[in-house]
Amino acid sequence: MSAVIDLQSRVNEYLAERRRLGFELDRMGGGLASFARFVAAARHSGPLTIDVMVDWVRLDKAQHRTQATWARRLELLRPFARWMRQFDPDTEVPDESIFGPIPGRVTPHIYSEQEIIDLLAAARGLGPSGSLRPVVFETLLGLIASTGLRISEALSLVNADVDLVAGTLTVRKTKFTKSRMLPLHPSTVQALLAYRRLRNKSGYCSGESPFFIGTRGRRHGQPLSDRQVHRVFLGLRSQTGWVDRGCHGGPRIHDLRHSFAVRRVILWHQQGIDVDQSMLSLSTYLGHAKISNTYWYLTGVPELMALAGNKFADFAQAPEFGDE
Repeated sequence: MSAVIDLQSRVNEYLAERRRLGFELDRMGGGLASFARFVAAARHSGPLTIDVMVDWVRLDKAQHRTQATWARRLELLRPFARWMRQFDPDTEVPDESIFGPIPGRVTPHIYSEQEIIDLLAAARGLGPSGSLRPVVFETLLGLIASTGLRISEALSLVNADVDLVAGTLTVRKTKFTKSRMLPLHPSTVQALLAYRRLRNKSGYCSGESPFFIGTRGRRHGQPLSDRQVHRVFLGLRSQTGWVDRGCHGGPRIHDLRHSFAVRRVILWHQQGIDVDQSMLSLSTYLGHAKISNTYWYLTGVPELMALAGNKFADFAQAPEFGDE
């Protein structure tokens, strides 16, 4: 491969083919475009080699310089390299022996009920006094905690997606390009209704207006940005003095989603509901692409590992069929 236009055109073909199958591939698209530019700058010619892939992988802009980061970057190239073999059989495909396997999911911080109460109280105390800003953040964080939405899904909501008469949310074009409709608890409906009344006084009440709006600066009246929300969250977190019970360096917004899932399974267990029979409904509600992602909670979170262990102990102690 002697010119970047050749490699970039192959990248475009690959991404178009995969997107027709329903994959968004935003991260992969950016990574492969970066790789094509790197190959051009390195004046590489001929089949793609593991050496040129590894050289690109090590040029991590964030400068993490960890085996785990490099393994994830290399994973972006592996399916593309396999696909390229149909055009150039000498294309090399890297395996996990280079940087090792991608590390598995690690334990999240599962919020206690009091921690969620404290978080929302801290949001309610945001300034400036009398503005819509504290209501926006309290409602946003409360919605994520009570529904398990991804932060990107919550920030993408528009007015028309929030039906407070039917008590439902419509989550459109989610992480795996599927849309879903979520029923809401009555207390959540009341909180959203109170927020909407206050927000509508600002004049943002058309169907296509963002549901969660910025209240100052260039973002005034515009959708909240992910970066802005995380910055505010870090400030709120610093006020709480929480002890981190996860493995991510501190409680995160995304851990509210994990906490929702864990609390739901614990509640089912306490109510005597068959958890195995109910996991598909939880997986659908959360928008997981595979139910195995939902079952991960049973083995990856200490609060649920204990339940799973007790369930197995009960099974092991049960008399075998025919024993009396």
